[in-house]
Amino acid sequence: MSASERDVPAQPRVVAGVSMGDLLASCAAAEAVSRPPREPEPLPEVPVTGQPRKAA
Repeated sequence: MSASERDVPAQPRVVAGVSMGDLLASCAAAEAVSRPPREPEPLPEVPVTGQPRKAA
């Protein structure tokens, strides 16, 4: 081993303990719970057709 090879710092090895799928799922879950609940969608309006019903 030469002197120049000893001066280069060794790169740390990274060992992933979480799969990419698990990481993406956890990010999606964190985003879902960090947002306020959505407003309920308005009920569709039913058009009034014809005449009102007569009481029996």
